[in-house]
Amino acid sequence: MQGHNNIRVGITGQAGFIGYHLYQTLALREDVTLVDFERSYFQENRKLEKFVSTCDVIVHLAAMNRHEDPQVIYDTNVDLVQKLIQTCKATGAKPHILFSSSSQEEKDNLYGKSKKAGKQLFMEWAARSGGKATSLTIPNVFGPFGKPNYNSVVATFCHKVARDEEANIINDGKVGLIYINELIAHFVSVIFGTTSGETIGANGYALNIAPNHYVKVSKILALLKQYKMDYMENGIFPNLEDPFEKALFNTFRCYVPEEHYPVKFTKHTDNRGSFVEIARTQTPGQFSFSTTVPGITRGNHFHTRKAERFAVISGKARIQLRRIGTKEVINYDLDGDEPAYVDMPIWYTHNITNVGDTELITLFWINEPYDPADADTYFENVE
Repeated sequence: MQGHNNIRVGITGQAGFIGYHLYQTLALREDVTLVDFERSYFQENRKLEKFVSTCDVIVHLAAMNRHEDPQVIYDTNVDLVQKLIQTCKATGAKPHILFSSSSQEEKDNLYGKSKKAGKQLFMEWAARSGGKATSLTIPNVFGPFGKPNYNSVVATFCHKVARDEEANIINDGKVGLIYINELIAHFVSVIFGTTSGETIGANGYALNIAPNHYVKVSKILALLKQYKMDYMENGIFPNLEDPFEKALFNTFRCYVPEEHYPVKFTKHTDNRGSFVEIARTQTPGQFSFSTTVPGITRGNHFHTRKAERFAVISGKARIQLRRIGTKEVINYDLDGDEPAYVDMPIWYTHNITNVGDTELITLFWINEPYDPADADTYFENVE
């Protein structure tokens, strides 16, 4: 992935919700070199100096969102901004700094005030140093791997509904939301200079990102409960034509407990043989099948938007999954004597191996026919 014309990008807070998605999306590109960052760098001057000196672009996402004392939130967030600026000054580094601000910027709370202060500090640094700063004001974000009771109401509801826990609506208003993939596209366009935003002083820019979806909280909860009943309990894929509902469904699938799989099919047997329904869907898709000889592995790839089902109908198989950017491997053993399926969440690389001594027959369903020009298929070994 290294190259002479690559943009070197570092992300503070790369392990957080937005940071994870931005890091993994940029990792798919050949014109980006990622400069790794760890939170401890803020306490280690030499490592922070090396980081800012190496980066062409720094995306500053590291921040505190919640604390019992709001003043701690304000002080922590402003301090992180000041440390970055001071280190840039000390090293003479002039990266393009992208700052994630919040739609709470104008509200009377210390989290919002910390974002407003951070934005101002970066704009002043850009004007004086000859560096460049872009502040992106971000609405409520949802998507896979958000922390329940922390990142968004969607994360909280997904976690609770998937586990049969009570999900309560406190205020049933319309919320403005943006899906994480849609938000990351804004960051990428700023990194590559295809979007700049409103000019603020010398070398400073502000981009106010509007929500893409306005949805009542009760509708979100109703959809998730429908997914729980149709998808988790009956194996039915919902209609995925609406962009918001597709995004919500892909988010929900990442909260399905690991032990939910493999799901055994209902096998109907009589004197003629047997019949098994593989997938019932309310959305278009593509069915395919494969035969695999003993000892051979297929797959070792992941998707960022596709929903996919592996159904073993004959032979013995091991299906493995691993979330991109993590090390834990999930193993499922399936046997065609009791036909069963496993669905693949997005951002999980997956494979299937014939672990028996006879031919393995697998049926696959995916919600998009394969398009070589836009395959959404990225190869990475599970192990």
